[in-house]
This record gives sequence, C-alpha cells and structure tokens, in this order.
Amino acid sequence: MNSRIYAMNLDNCTSVTDFVLAGLEVQGDLQAILYLIFLVMYMIALAANLSIIIIPVFNPTLHTPMYFFLYNLAFLDIFYSSVVVPKMLTDFVSQKKMISFCGCMLQVHFFHFLGSTEVVLFSAMSYDRYVAIANPLRYSTIMSYNLCFALASCSWVIGFLHALVHSVMTARLPFCGPKIVKHFFCDVKPLLNLASADVSLNFKLLVRVTGTLVTTTLILTMLFYVLISKFLIKIKTSQGRQRALSTCSGHFTVVTLQYGTAIFTYTRPSSEDSLAQDRLAAIMFSVITPALNPLIYTLRNKDIIKALKKLFKKS
Repeated sequence: MNSRIYAMNLDNCTSVTDFVLAGLEVQGDLQAILYLIFLVMYMIALAANLSIIIIPVFNPTLHTPMYFFLYNLAFLDIFYSSVVVPKMLTDFVSQKKMISFCGCMLQVHFFHFLGSTEVVLFSAMSYDRYVAIANPLRYSTIMSYNLCFALASCSWVIGFLHALVHSVMTARLPFCGPKIVKHFFCDVKPLLNLASADVSLNFKLLVRVTGTLVTTTLILTMLFYVLISKFLIKIKTSQGRQRALSTCSGHFTVVTLQYGTAIFTYTRPSSEDSLAQDRLAAIMFSVITPALNPLIYTLRNKDIIKALKKLFKKS
C-alpha cells in the first residue's frame, strides 16, 4: 500500500535542487551570543589542533606512537568541525540558509566519514595506551611505525566505507519537497524525513550499521581499559600509578564524550523531539568536542607543555 502511494507521488515529482537549513531556530540576542560562542570555540579548535600537528615537527622527542595517533585525531577534529561550523556561522547572519543538493550530500558524507574514523581511531589509541602500560620496555618495538600506520589507515578506510553507505543510500532517494532540513547542517535522519519514498531500510542501516560500528569500537576500547586497570592495580608506588593514569585519563575523558553522544544520537528512533535533541548532540560533536580534545590532551601532558615552552623560547 505504501509503495503504491509513493509511486503515485513520484509521478508528479520535481526533484529539489537545494535545501533550506532550519538552523538552531533562535532569534535576537541569543543568536548573536551563540554566534560569538561558536566562533570562539571554532577558533580554539583550529588553533589547538594545529598546535598538536605542528609541535611534534619541531620536537623529535614527540615522534612516538601516541603522538602519531594524536596527529591523526587533531587532523580529524579540524576537518570535522570545518564540515559544519563555517556554514552554521554563515547561516547565523544570512537570510537565505540554502545549501545545494550536492553540497548537502557532501556534508552528510564527510560528517560521517570523519566522525566514524574518529571512533575507530579511539580503539587504536586505547590499544596504544594498553601496550604503553602493560609492556613499557617493549612499547617501541610492538608499536612500530608499520603497525601504527596500519591501525590509522584501517580507521580511515572503515570510516570512509561507513560514510559511503549512508551518503549513497541517502543520495539515491527522491526528494520532491518539502525541502526544509530541521537541523543546522545536513545529516541523515532529518533528510530521511524529507524523502518521498520508503526510508525504512535507511533507518535500519543507520541504527544497525552505525550502532554496530559504535558498539564494537566501544567494547574494544572498554576492554583495553579493563586490561589497563588490572596493570594499574599491580603498580605498588602511588607515583608510578599516577604517571600511568596520566597517560590514559585524557583519552578516556574524550572517549566518554564522543561515544556517549554518538550512541544517544544514532541508536534512537527518529521523531520531532529526537531531532531537536539531535541538534544539541550535534553541537557537542561539531563545536565543543573538537575544541576540548586538544585541550584535554595538552593540559594533562607534560611533554607537550615542555615542547610548547621550548617553542615559545625559540620564537
């Protein structure tokens, strides 16, 4: 019955060539305040993540597996926030919050590509922390450049393939109108609500594929932290235990923020209320987390603080 209704609608379908982003739906002074807050957060994200990329270049002592993964994470955070935030800031001061169909699909793809790459990378980073604590004497041997490169490459490939599933499955849907996306950027769930076709398969893929990816990487990450905790118990000196904790506490904080938001967003059924909640969760993804990640890692990392001091002294 539903397929017959959709077929009748498609007979009179004129495909949309662009979408209108509803944004955060705030007005007046609150809009100006949010614009300034998000602009500052974006600038912090760019500056802090660029610092993580640049500092190891001038400090050979930071050419270690941990900083190789941090380099990848910083690169991801820069582009992850850049996929969403510049367009959102532009729309704050624009009357026409338009985005082309192709631009919309690219935003869907890169948002999920970079985001899913990041959650897979978190599992690789937790393994790196496990090896550092469980086998400190063999750390550099086990975490060779080839292994680090392979783990990072797998993260990028898995992220790309995961995003490709959603972007292709969304782009092939007919969109005949309405064309107002109830979000501040193009994401899968609000777009599926606009499609002029049966989207039950798309929602199943979103929950099962994304849910499986997030759950699997979360289980792996938690498993490594359980193993880490066993080794922490065996450390007799409080100084040694504190040093071991400092190597993974920042990573654990970032993981909790990212996974908690991802599970909340993509494993729930879509509704008007859930879409409003998704907007708040997306702010955490795209604005807050990319700015917090480098701060969490650098403020708790003595090596980076020392490298920063040396860099400023030279300049």
